[in-house]
Amino acid sequence: MLDAVKNAMRLPDLRKKILFTLGILIIYRLAAHIPVPGIDSTALQQVFSANALLGFLDLFSGGALANFSVVAMGVYPYITAQIIMQLLVGIVPALERLSKEGGEAGRAKINQWTHLATIPLAALQGFAQAMVLTQSNPPVLTNFGFATYPLETFAIISTLTAGTIFAIWLGELISEQGIGSGISIIIFGGIVAAIPQRVGQMIQSNPASLLFFTGITVITIVGIIFVNEGHRRVPVQYGKRVRGTKMYGGQATHIPLRVNSAGMIPLIFAISILIFPGVIAGYFAAPAGQPENVANILVNAFNQNSQVYWLAYFVMVIAFTYFYTDVIFRQQNLPEVLQQQGGFIPGIRPGKKTEEYLNGVLQRITLIGALFLGIVAILPFLVRDVTETTAMIITSTGLLIVVGVVLDTMKQLQAQLLMRHYEGFIK
Repeated sequence: MLDAVKNAMRLPDLRKKILFTLGILIIYRLAAHIPVPGIDSTALQQVFSANALLGFLDLFSGGALANFSVVAMGVYPYITAQIIMQLLVGIVPALERLSKEGGEAGRAKINQWTHLATIPLAALQGFAQAMVLTQSNPPVLTNFGFATYPLETFAIISTLTAGTIFAIWLGELISEQGIGSGISIIIFGGIVAAIPQRVGQMIQSNPASLLFFTGITVITIVGIIFVNEGHRRVPVQYGKRVRGTKMYGGQATHIPLRVNSAGMIPLIFAISILIFPGVIAGYFAAPAGQPENVANILVNAFNQNSQVYWLAYFVMVIAFTYFYTDVIFRQQNLPEVLQQQGGFIPGIRPGKKTEEYLNGVLQRITLIGALFLGIVAILPFLVRDVTETTAMIITSTGLLIVVGVVLDTMKQLQAQLLMRHYEGFIK
């Protein structure tokens, strides 16, 4: 691998791409340390230690939310817009036709709508996050609220929205002129940047746990690579076709159905839904010293110290894995594409039978991916009794992102090197 890195740096154009990517990451990390005016940093640290929602959103901001910087929301509103648009394509017939029949222009139009949808989502999320910090105990923001501080409130929301657009722009610059998927690399940079701080905290609080968590992290990474790269090859045969004096087709190939087609999306869905019952119930819970009501029961059930929370998390990750995989598979419409191209699965009739067969295979292999994602999601709970803490070097969701980004970037670098007859990263 070291030789491959040296070979990559010897190529002027590839070296330029790598250095450009690193330069963009440095710019983003600098922006992540420019706080929004009026922030009480001490109160912010206290609130983060007790709020799971903020900790989850900080993951997708690349660590910028922990400082409540100008790019505090990172690219999370854009990811939300992408997921919403992807689901709408499978629901709204007009969008589905645009995606299938519009070609490159249709996809560009959908991408444009995704960017436009990001702006109101960013403004709404910025307002919600600022309100959480205003109503926190102790309050992090004091000069916020349209009723009392309209100009300050508008300035904060505008700054956060502009920061999100800036982060998306940096990510797209990496995709166009650098190496890898820019949006993912922006998130990746923030996760990796937090590792030294987490290791330092472990050394100070419980040095013995560092070795244990390092082993858990390595084992989890190996498992993620194994599952992410795992796929079932469904054989496909193309019939021979004669056009004029030439014969086409007749070759045999395969369809690679991935064990984990959903990636980290099920974890995002599950934790986003699980957080809200506790957050909403917190506003209606009876104060300490008074008789508990239903809201208190929900608050106690949906917190990270509750077994109900982790059991629900595990079940919902599995359910959302099947749901999202089915949505993606239906959008690809493989049976129809095969039939149009003259392809068929040996022993299976084209059309409805092919669809049923592929669905059956996908359901079976997705079970492995869904169970694995569920185990990765509840990994902090599984090791809590051993170390008496849920803190990890990298969170389970963070590990999925890091491993996925590294694999994707390595494959892109390998492709660049192979085009120039160099040995790549992956043999």
